[in-house]
Amino acid sequence: MTGIIIAAILIFLIVMFILCYNKLTKERITVDEAFSTMDVYLKKRFDLIPNLVETVKGYAKHEAETLSSIIGKRSHDYAGMTQEEKISTGASISQMMPKILALAEAYPDLKANANFQNLSMQLERMEEDIANSRKYYNGAVKRYNTSVQTIPCNIIAGIFHFETKPMYEIDSTEQRENVKVNFE
Repeated sequence: MTGIIIAAILIFLIVMFILCYNKLTKERITVDEAFSTMDVYLKKRFDLIPNLVETVKGYAKHEAETLSSIIGKRSHDYAGMTQEEKISTGASISQMMPKILALAEAYPDLKANANFQNLSMQLERMEEDIANSRKYYNGAVKRYNTSVQTIPCNIIAGIFHFETKPMYEIDSTEQRENVKVNFE
């Protein structure tokens, strides 16, 4: 009888091990897939920035500091960045883009420029795509990180080095502030 109980406990533990390992693996794959989708949009925006900045530079010479900071964020080789660096750079650029788009309000010629209009429409679509993919990514990361940190899967996660993944977060205080552009 004790042999049956021990066998049942071992079978239960093996099944739990397999279920937890498979759950963690599936969730990690989902997080990686979600990041890849978001990464495509971040890369497109990353590549769109120089065109937008060059268009704005011609009209808003006084805003060199804002433009320089955006160019500085973009000067790194995107392909060579780690996932965490891409998330950090993407969040920084997201915080700066409203400042660039606000320049159009102060420069009517810039606002009327067809190239700027086209680029800003592309950028708005890109920001929507990034926001949607960020929601999906953060949801996948939340599920994965919860599994990595809760019993019994945290034991399997520790043994097989399933590490928590970073959320894609934007500094909420900066996002909530109105865009302030000084044209003096």
